[in-house]
Amino acid sequence: QEAGLHSLGHEGFFLFSSLDTDRDLFLSPEEFKPIVEKLTVTTTLCPPGISPPSEFEEEFSPDPNAETLTLEARFQPLLMDSMTKSKDGFLGVSHRSLNGLRSWTAPAISSAVYSASQFRAFLPPKNKLDIGDPWWIIPSELNIFTGYLSNNRYHPPPPRGKEVIIQSLLSMFHPRPFIKTRFAAQGAVACIRAASDFYYDIAFRIHAEFQLNEVPDFPFWFTPGQFTGNIVLAKDSSHVREFHLYVPNDRSLNVDMEWLYGASESSNMEVDIGFLPQMELEAMGPSIPSFVQDENGNVIDSRNAGGEPIQFVFEEIHWQQVISWEEAARRLEITLYPFKKAGNACPLCPQVSYLPFAEAFDRAKAEKKLVHSILLWGALDDQRALPLPPAGSGRTLRETVLESSPVLALLNQSFVSSWSLVKELEELQTDSQRPDVGQLASLHLEKYNFPVEMMVCLPNGTVVHHINANYFLDETSMKPEEPEGTMFSFTEGFEDPSTATYIRFLKEGMEKAKEYLEQ
Repeated sequence: QEAGLHSLGHEGFFLFSSLDTDRDLFLSPEEFKPIVEKLTVTTTLCPPGISPPSEFEEEFSPDPNAETLTLEARFQPLLMDSMTKSKDGFLGVSHRSLNGLRSWTAPAISSAVYSASQFRAFLPPKNKLDIGDPWWIIPSELNIFTGYLSNNRYHPPPPRGKEVIIQSLLSMFHPRPFIKTRFAAQGAVACIRAASDFYYDIAFRIHAEFQLNEVPDFPFWFTPGQFTGNIVLAKDSSHVREFHLYVPNDRSLNVDMEWLYGASESSNMEVDIGFLPQMELEAMGPSIPSFVQDENGNVIDSRNAGGEPIQFVFEEIHWQQVISWEEAARRLEITLYPFKKAGNACPLCPQVSYLPFAEAFDRAKAEKKLVHSILLWGALDDQRALPLPPAGSGRTLRETVLESSPVLALLNQSFVSSWSLVKELEELQTDSQRPDVGQLASLHLEKYNFPVEMMVCLPNGTVVHHINANYFLDETSMKPEEPEGTMFSFTEGFEDPSTATYIRFLKEGMEKAKEYLEQ
């Protein structure tokens, strides 16, 4: 152990130990697998640990004899006064930049009829039939090696395989949906929430965005935090009982927007965030046969003698295996955002839960821990994560240090974690019904600088240590020999600079907390 500590340094040895599950000071191929998955690109560029669906390339042709399903689109446009730039009357924002946003006031298609067989794209692959076991409907094609997709585009690429139905559904809202987002977390995931003899209730989450502008206006990207929902369908996809897809509106901000002021990737970009009251698709009823036959197999009129449509009676579904919607949503979230779980081979790293703001401080008091708090303009666990070029601070954090096994282990050992939107803390700050929570919010906002501030806090809300994400990223982008005289230093040995620096930040916060506790 002493030789390993000398060779690897403290953080490097900490990482080694988190992978060495049998404590024999030797990493077997299986124990080294998480590192391999981080450093290699599979042929499908699918996220580590998740197998791409083997039928991804399969083209789905609607069955003309299949049952049909009618979907209705509901849409309420973005509230312009929810945008940050509305506070100064959009001063400096080109009116033409917002053309597409201002003109989008209704769904492109209010109602559409689909074949039930088209929804077989939502069925699980044969190796994902356990309740709550996630799979990729559309696998991600982004990772730390591929970077981000171009901002300077107007028209989505032609869909293939399972992408076809997803693009068709989202086209009911707007004619130019991009089902492969420019940045991670990309793709669509699903899991079985409930199962009966003949049916599945499948929960899904889709990350997609829309291009609202057309030439000659420069691109304007509209990125909802997520699309989520569920589908109840027969195991052979012959019948769809329910379908619901929507953008959650339970937080004060749920859409990210970016627009260019030029025709190249290096052009200036504006960013903002806002609130979309409603964007959803819902089946108007179960799928019904395209034609009706009598007991002898003869086609009969689908309307009765009075001219009314024949009413169908559907059997009740008796679910035999069920998990809650909350649990299904949590598993999908972890699949898209690995920073919310530990490494596969790390016994020291149980899942890190990010609690609501006030709950985090209550938990910290009860467990006598510090609070690790991240305050953002955007969100940490959906697509509102501060897309500042070339990569958003929130996105970079969740794809690097917050996914690191040593960081996860330290957070679980000594901290209660939370992330919050600036706007939500501003609202809590003035909440006369909860003055204690308002005081906690005020202490946070005093230390906040755009776009992301990471903080170490006492259970009473005192911020003992904090660092801005942009400064943190600048520090970790330097070579180890460069940052002389900076707040952080790098230890010797094999370690990721960002991981080592974040651990050092947390440990410095713990040291400063001791001083406060002693006083």
